[in-house]
Amino acid sequence: MKISRSKFAATVVAATAVVSLAACGGGGDAASSGKTTITLLTDNAETTVKPAKAIAEAFEKANPTITVKLESRPGGADGDNLVKTKLSTGDMADVFWYNSGSLLQALSPAKNLVDLTGDPALKDTDPAFLPTVTQNGKVYGAPVGTVMGGGILYNKEVYSKLGLSVPKTWAEFESNSDKIKAAGLTAVVGSFKDTWTSQLFVLGDFHNVASANPSFAADYTANKVKYATDPTAVKGFEKTAEAKARGWLNKSAGSTTFDQGMKLLASGKAGQYPLLTFPVGTLSKEDAAKIGFFGIPGDDASKNGATIWPGNGQYIPKTSKNIDAAKKFIAFVASPAGSEVYSSAAPPTGPYMVTGSKVPADAPPVAQDLQAYIDAKATTPALEFLSPVKGPSLEQITVAVETGQTSGKDGAAQYDADVTKQAKQLGLPGW
Repeated sequence: MKISRSKFAATVVAATAVVSLAACGGGGDAASSGKTTITLLTDNAETTVKPAKAIAEAFEKANPTITVKLESRPGGADGDNLVKTKLSTGDMADVFWYNSGSLLQALSPAKNLVDLTGDPALKDTDPAFLPTVTQNGKVYGAPVGTVMGGGILYNKEVYSKLGLSVPKTWAEFESNSDKIKAAGLTAVVGSFKDTWTSQLFVLGDFHNVASANPSFAADYTANKVKYATDPTAVKGFEKTAEAKARGWLNKSAGSTTFDQGMKLLASGKAGQYPLLTFPVGTLSKEDAAKIGFFGIPGDDASKNGATIWPGNGQYIPKTSKNIDAAKKFIAFVASPAGSEVYSSAAPPTGPYMVTGSKVPADAPPVAQDLQAYIDAKATTPALEFLSPVKGPSLEQITVAVETGQTSGKDGAAQYDADVTKQAKQLGLPGW
């Protein structure tokens, strides 16, 4: 990790926010004595911008001496590069929302970010989130948004009409996809105009990889295993290639955006969409109710589960001149009051990593589907949360694989080479 924003105007929540932030004050900027303006940088997805606006409004009501100015950036690789550029040039916003896990590690947190270890701003943060924003024992971020599932979004009405059941094995997924195609519908949505969406068959398959080899993440970090040569890991790339080879994709996959892909799925013109769960928040409440979620199936039904993303983080650059005000802001976001505001603007598609926060009873079905995997202890964090190694070119590689330009095996080998460059840049031993 969202549309249908309802304005936050509950004074009791605002009062709670004031109390929760009281412990986070300090010297060093004008927040306590005069008017302070802080900047917040987020990606430009609707599912991010709407809650950011709602949170800024609520925070300003609770903190009338602080104004929050919103800025946005592209998603995907372009956005990653912009974040790195802003940090290197000292032009970063006072607070920025960005990935946790391996992509954060690539930002050199110790060099660029404010150390939040033990800070009161994290008092409501779920301890389970901290490892995703920690480097060398120091914590650099607080949570924003919800836990996300990475797998297959599916149209529940299409499944019902065709008599399909949620697949527990890849063979069952293949059968379902063939039946959806035979019904004259798109079996698998491709939205490669937004290249990041091409990665889910690989990234979402990690639960199956870890089930087959529980030490894969450690071995991968130590350069002891490779995607192209590991018999389970390579299957993610082979599954990616299969979508094109079996004619499951929409004809316009190359020019389709993920917003358009979500509309295809919600309309019932498509049956399945490999994606994270958060875009369900872009749909109306009625359409969101049509969408379910399941993990990428493996070969063994008894080990069926899902890969999860613990959520994004919010960070303060060392170059900020308003660190105290920035800490107040991230404390509000990472509080039950902040979660309530977030939910008012973006119906949550998973649980929050904030102690005391609750998912509303009327949350979209994908949130309940994801919670069921969590309750069954059948989830694995995505590899990027267990290893600092993630090649920057994966999305370009998987687009080539999923459009039939590159074989799955070759794509895996290309990614291994891409990963090697990244690992050497990080100075990891064994590379």
